[in-house]
Amino acid sequence: MTLTSAIRERLEEVELQTLAPYACKSALSRGRVYPEPEPRYRTAFQRDRDRIIHTTAFRRLKYKTQVFIIYEGDYYRTRLTHTLEVTQIGRTLARALGVNEVLTEAICLAHDLGHPPFGHSGEKALNEIMEPYGGFNHNYHAYRIVTELEQRYPAFRGLNLTWEVREGLVKHETEYDVPEAHEYEPELRPTLEAQIANVADELAYTAHDLDDGLRSGLITPDMLRGIALWERLREHIGWREGPLDELTRHRLIRELIGLEVDDVLETTLRNIEAAGVQSVDDVRRHPEPLVRHSPEMALMNRELKDFLMQNLYRHPRVLRMALRAERVIHDLFEAYVRNPAILPRHIQARIDKGGLHRTICDYIAGMTDRFALKEHQALFDPLGDAPFAG
Repeated sequence: MTLTSAIRERLEEVELQTLAPYACKSALSRGRVYPEPEPRYRTAFQRDRDRIIHTTAFRRLKYKTQVFIIYEGDYYRTRLTHTLEVTQIGRTLARALGVNEVLTEAICLAHDLGHPPFGHSGEKALNEIMEPYGGFNHNYHAYRIVTELEQRYPAFRGLNLTWEVREGLVKHETEYDVPEAHEYEPELRPTLEAQIANVADELAYTAHDLDDGLRSGLITPDMLRGIALWERLREHIGWREGPLDELTRHRLIRELIGLEVDDVLETTLRNIEAAGVQSVDDVRRHPEPLVRHSPEMALMNRELKDFLMQNLYRHPRVLRMALRAERVIHDLFEAYVRNPAILPRHIQARIDKGGLHRTICDYIAGMTDRFALKEHQALFDPLGDAPFAG
């Protein structure tokens, strides 16, 4: 026996002894589609996390839009920084609740892998184009990436992740994410770890979109006056009026995240106690999500989200970016359909099996903002330089 041969078993035993009874344990995973020997020194969920980080799709998140398209500036959030922020919040919640931090981390890291370039504008355009062919949903596309599209192993397609991570992906549910969990017990709730990922996602994008909106100048403190959550934040840090300098903005956003996390933890612990939850099955069979905000915080979040929708996401500058993004997606799709021979050869090779339109959709969904803009320039600007890499 080697020195590393018993490390995974010890890690699994630590989980069994220290995690809450309603937490998912690596040793009790439902396993993978394709049987594999598990690593000697990592749990099954650690392997899943590592496989996700090493995907092409994960690296591409660096140049995919959160709110501001990549050419708007280097400071603003991208899908990658958003994903890392979601993961950090998710791990904090998981550890405090005594559930599986690594499983939560894996789900958080994978939750946005399916986003196309240009964020929700790109998704809207692809869904419109693909309506006759089954539509496009970034949530389900993330699932297809980890089960089919990433090709890194000779024995199987996808990443061969555990059942629990795959379930967390297909049941990822927020205001902007609709689950498609037909093969994963859709009548049941996901694990607490997956529910944490759902809440961490909404918490992160609300706080950080506000931060980006304030820094960009599209949102000003005067515009936020009267918003209950904003007023509470100002009171907590003792800031009244005057110019919003960078340090004060950072303090406000930190305070916002802290208030939100505190509220989720207190509410969730009360929910678990009131429901008498003692197992993963109890979590799954509970009629409502256990991980959520208090009614008071939910109302304040609703007010802030409505404000962001009207004043940031529908700001003329953001809408102009969205309009350009949708035009780029439509133009590229039409060009590829008219002449599939301009696609890279390895993409052309997928058409017979995947169908022309779905193959093109998958190709465009995998593009970064930067690549899509350069490809559009190459195809529609006679003087443009082609980024073709086929």
